[in-house]
Amino acid sequence: MKWNGINQLCDMVRETSFAIHRYHRNGHLEKVYENALASRLRALGLEVKQQHPLTVYDADGTILGEYFADLFVEDCLIVEIKACRSVAAEHFAQLIGYLTSARIETGLLINFGAARLYIKKLVQTPKPQ
Repeated sequence: MKWNGINQLCDMVRETSFAIHRYHRNGHLEKVYENALASRLRALGLEVKQQHPLTVYDADGTILGEYFADLFVEDCLIVEIKACRSVAAEHFAQLIGYLTSARIETGLLINFGAARLYIKKLVQTPKPQ
């Protein structure tokens, strides 16, 4: 691993996202940005899983199913990618739901679809069992 702590990992993803947005700009499909980010992060030596299934747990620990994270980086960071004009409340709700139900603490919501790149870090404190 070439990173120390979740904040440094998030910084690496942010910087890579900015480089991708500078080069490709907005206007592509979400999958293009997902592939570009995954490829560049792997080139940095990070473990990146695309469309990775994460188990969804209920409050009592019951497994309810799974969803697929756009990117799951180093087994600790969910990256949700969008390619839309602006980020909406449901995009935040989606990532918060993913973090809570999969019991992952940190996620990044990245929108490549606007003229200005948008990145928001969300931290979901684990709830006591």
